[in-house]
Amino acid sequence: QNVRVAFFDVDGVLTDGGLLFTEAGETIKRFSTLDGHGLKMLQKVGITPAVITGRDSAPLRARLAALGITHVRYGTEDKAPAAQEILNELGLDWSQAAHMGDDWPDLAVMMRAAFSCAPRNAHVEVKTIAHYVTQCEGGHGAVRELCDLLLVASGRYANLLQGYLA
Repeated sequence: QNVRVAFFDVDGVLTDGGLLFTEAGETIKRFSTLDGHGLKMLQKVGITPAVITGRDSAPLRARLAALGITHVRYGTEDKAPAAQEILNELGLDWSQAAHMGDDWPDLAVMMRAAFSCAPRNAHVEVKTIAHYVTQCEGGHGAVRELCDLLLVASGRYANLLQGYLA
C-alpha cells in the first residue's frame, strides 16, 4: 500500500528476454501493450514507474518515451546505486519501492525493495527471493500483473476500471 515507485528491468521483464538483430546489427524489441497500459495506470495513481536496464537501444528509448517514463538508467549493471539515485530524486526510500526483475543483476534491488516480483520465466534464484512470481512471462503481461497488484493495494483499481466500464 505504501509503494510510490516501481522499478522495472527491461530484458526478460518488459520484453521476453530475446534479442533480435537486423542484418545491419540493429536491435529489435517486442513490448506488450498490456504492460504499457499497466504502467500508464500506475502513473495515474501517483506510482512512478522507473526503469533500470543493462542495455540501451533506440527502440527501448522510443517505447519508454511513448509511455512517459522519465526515470530511466540505461547501460547499468550495478542497479542498486541507480535505484538509490532515483529514490533520492523522488524523495522516497526503499520502504516505498517495488521492483520486478528476472536475473542476477536485479537481486540487489529486489532485496532492498519493500515488494519484489519476478516473471514466471525468471531465473530460479530470483524467483526464490521474490515476494510474488507472476503467472505471465516477461514481455507477455508479467508487468501488467504487478501493476494490477499495486493498483489493488493502493485502493484505486476498482475506480480506474469503473471509468472504462462507464
